[in-house]
Amino acid sequence: MKELDVLGVRVEMPTNSPIVLLREREGQRYVPIWIGAPEATAIAYAQQGVEPPRPLTHDLMVTVIRELGHTLTAVHITEVLQNTFMAELHFDDGTVISARPSDAIAIALRAATPILAREELLDEVGVTMAVEEEDEVERFREFLDNVSAEDFEE
Repeated sequence: MKELDVLGVRVEMPTNSPIVLLREREGQRYVPIWIGAPEATAIAYAQQGVEPPRPLTHDLMVTVIRELGHTLTAVHITEVLQNTFMAELHFDDGTVISARPSDAIAIALRAATPILAREELLDEVGVTMAVEEEDEVERFREFLDNVSAEDFEE
């Protein structure tokens, strides 16, 4: 399994579709996942350290997991079925729960849990960008300006 970092969320133009961009930690492949606006906001809040006055759904989930005496050990981005990504939440007691990747990522960020994907999945959906000296955020913006959902259809 390869660990992935969350680079951030952005809105793809001209469709106004939010995307979360993941990058393999020990490599050059990027994984863009189209997500919903509420999940994009939840991911951005977690990355920016925003703490709302009342817990949002993903904050609540992390609290419930902790209060029930469990730990989220990993989030796995598992596969793509009919252009839809699938994910799983893996817990300390061996329990595995299917989840949308956007929700799983939002929870993982709040729980400081690793996000993982199999090498085969990264081979299938990973996009390699040329390594340049620009900062990562600018490369992310450039990538999103030039990518569309059709680029990932078979």
